[in-house]
This record gives sequence, structure tokens and C-alpha cells, in this order.
Amino acid sequence: MPRVNMAVNLGGIAMQNPICTASGTFGAGKQFESFFDVSTLGAITCKGASAKPWRGNAQPRMTETTSGIMNSVGLQNPGVEAFVKEYGDYLTDLDKRGCRVICQVVGHSIEEYEEALDLFESLAPFAAGFELNISCPNVSKGGASVGATPESAAEVVKACRPRTKRPLLVKLAPHNVAKIARACEDAGADALTLINAIPAMAIDVNTHKGKLSRATAGLSGPAIHPIAVRMVWEAAQAVDIAINGVGGVSSGADAAEMILAGATTVSVGSASLVDPLAAQRVLTELTQWAQRQGVTDITELIGAVQA
Repeated sequence: MPRVNMAVNLGGIAMQNPICTASGTFGAGKQFESFFDVSTLGAITCKGASAKPWRGNAQPRMTETTSGIMNSVGLQNPGVEAFVKEYGDYLTDLDKRGCRVICQVVGHSIEEYEEALDLFESLAPFAAGFELNISCPNVSKGGASVGATPESAAEVVKACRPRTKRPLLVKLAPHNVAKIARACEDAGADALTLINAIPAMAIDVNTHKGKLSRATAGLSGPAIHPIAVRMVWEAAQAVDIAINGVGGVSSGADAAEMILAGATTVSVGSASLVDPLAAQRVLTELTQWAQRQGVTDITELIGAVQA
């Protein structure tokens, strides 16, 4: 089969191939080095970090569902400074080996996003770009998602955009994606990541209580994949910036669907929790699929769905 150029560019982040890892499912990459050479991937997105440590939600906060997993971890993290201290050397080396590093920024207010991004900007020279997770609850506005509306999403991006010259990605919640995507693009985002986990609920029918410490949680895994593909396609119709597709990707065919729908890159998420080799396998299968398509460059297939 003919060799296909798998290199892509995600909003200014040049990557050797389209396969990334989703934040919160792959640690900082170091945890998976005993399973495969992480540097073969296009990029990893590190677990989200805030300006100050977050304890996360109470246990229990994860449960399996049919074709998926639910979590209510609450973005537990040690804070940017501790994160960089623990993983900075490894991530610097990973970048030198060819795998780009994307650091995710989280906050409960615009000020917290700004503070966390400033810390990353000064402490993380290894970061090829930053991803703003705007699905965090805004504690000053009753707990609604920071990016729940086009206006609130744009507000976060506008505040953070002047604070870095590196590529700025925005991770969208799974609702109103076309309008929020356009708002983020207009506010200065270089690329989008979608979708985040879908709000869901699981009840223990014997105890009549929820299976997790909170009533609702985020559903991820194969169950949400068709929804994610649809939302990637909707966003791709609405914006001109690049899209990183995520949601239930566990095979090369899943990744191919994302690319055909309009994604430039694809993140493997909860599949890595089931199979530590999932990201490497998806990359191999996607490469083989691209070769069978008879193209010379993977970018020829971005958005090529006939719909």
C-alpha cells in the first residue's frame, strides 16, 4: 500500500500524526511508557490543572455503564506548580522525542483561568499549546458551566487570549456546539476540542440511591461516539478553525469517522482505561485505513463525508 503523510496541524500545533489522548484518561503520559512508546503519538493532552489544588468530588465517583463509563471526579489535581514539578522533565523529553504536549487549563471563574494559564505560560516551556476546559462549574454564577452559553464561552477565551502567544484550544461541552464554536472562534480560539462527557445518571435499584456521590455525572465511552461524530460535523460546518474530535474512540474506524466528519485530530479517551495500548492501536489502524483510501496525505480526508 502507498505511504500516506500523516502529519497534521491543529491550530498551529504541528503534529506527526492525528492521534492524541484525551485529558483525564492518560495522566501525563509517563504512566503509559511501560506499555508503549508514547512519543509515537501526535500529542497528549495532560489532565487539567488549576492555579491552586482541587480536591475533587467525594467517593464513589466512577461507575461502569452499558458501553461506557460514568465519572464525577471533579477535576481533582495538585495545581499547576505541583504538576509541572512532578512531570516537567518527562514532558520536556517527550516533546523533544516528537510528541507534542497540550496542557489543559481549568478554573471556576475567569480569574482562575487567567491565573492558571499565567502559571503554565511561565512554568511550562514544553507546552505546544493550551486547552481551556470551559465545562467547569462557575461558582460565582450558581454552578452553571463556565462555557454554557456562546457569550460566557467567548468571555473566557477573550480573557485568556492575550495571556499567551501559543495556540489556544477550547474544549466544548456537548450542547449548542455550533453557536458556542463560532463564539470561541470569534474570540480568538485557534482550535476546538469536542465533545466533553455527556451528563448522565445511574441509580442503584436496590438501594434507591445514585451510584455516585453526585446525582449526575459525565458519560463517556463507545455509547457516546455517534453523538460526538455528529457534533464534530456540526462544529466543522460552523467554523474555519481546526477541530480535535473526542468521544468514544476505540478503533481506527472510530477515528476515521471523526476525520471524515471534519476533525483534524482525534483523541483517544476512556479506551485507554480499558486497554493501555488503545492509542497506539488506533494510530496503526487509522494509518492502514488512510493507505486503503488511496490518498497521499491524511488531510485529504478531513471533512470528506458525503452528507
